[in-house]
Amino acid sequence: MIETVLITLLIVAICLLLLGFKVFFVKGGSFPNGHVSGNRALRDRGIGCVQQQDREARQKPRFSLDD
Repeated sequence: MIETVLITLLIVAICLLLLGFKVFFVKGGSFPNGHVSGNRALRDRGIGCVQQQDREARQKPRFSLDD
């Protein structure tokens, strides 16, 4: 039982080290921006993030005469 827990902890530690390699070992390194607004290809296609769309919808009057 203890051996299984230790092996699991070792595997998790190795995974975290590999996932954070750029952050831990590269000067000025950071995790890549995985958010939709940080992806240029999606922005070029006009695909936006839900949070941004919600923010824009809340600023628009609920009953506007534009529609």
